[in-house]
Amino acid sequence: MIKKTNSKTIKLISYYKLINYNLIYNNKAINRYKSDLFGVSNEKTKKLENLKKTISKIKNCSFKKGATNLVFSDGNPEAKIMLIGEGPGSNEDQEGLPFVGRAGVLLDKMLASIDLNRKNVYITNVVNFRPPENRKPTDSEIDRYLPYIINHIEIINPKILVLLGSTALNAIIGSDNVISKVRGKWIEKKVGDCKTSVIVTFHPAYLMRQPAQKKQAWIDLKMIRDKKNFLRI
Repeated sequence: MIKKTNSKTIKLISYYKLINYNLIYNNKAINRYKSDLFGVSNEKTKKLENLKKTISKIKNCSFKKGATNLVFSDGNPEAKIMLIGEGPGSNEDQEGLPFVGRAGVLLDKMLASIDLNRKNVYITNVVNFRPPENRKPTDSEIDRYLPYIINHIEIINPKILVLLGSTALNAIIGSDNVISKVRGKWIEKKVGDCKTSVIVTFHPAYLMRQPAQKKQAWIDLKMIRDKKNFLRI
């Protein structure tokens, strides 16, 4: 007689698959922008590797002192859609990849709702080391990392840039803007040498605290879907 699998076990297995459970057993984060995975040019690969090395050598950063890993990126470097969050949490700090905790599970579901996944988007954060107790980076801390995130955007050169939350908004668009007034609107902007269409939406972690805002986030997602189709991405 075949023993029935407990429903909680099935849910747990599904959850582990979503958060890439196999990475838990490997202290070294997977290099997901290798050319053999996504057909990334040697030039772009070299630029990304150099940027990562430069960030790893950053000085006078309190985040770096208490962090376990540098959290650089995930996804496809050849993608035309780039997402920028705030900074790593505890799960991300342990695994060396962005958005692998509960907020990452929600982000995966948000992407799936408009037929996207980590194979056709590129994901990073404003800051690459975990802030103590997951606090929000200060303006001066954001400014310290700003040259790196601008360079990161230039290398990826996305057609669509999605800013997740107020920290990404303030870093790329400016600190005078409030997310409630800016979200859900397309902003044509030049970031460094990259000309791109920018949209701001809520960070998945915020949506977990304020689920009523998921309705607004869904409007933003549909705008991204429509823009993606218009640009034939």
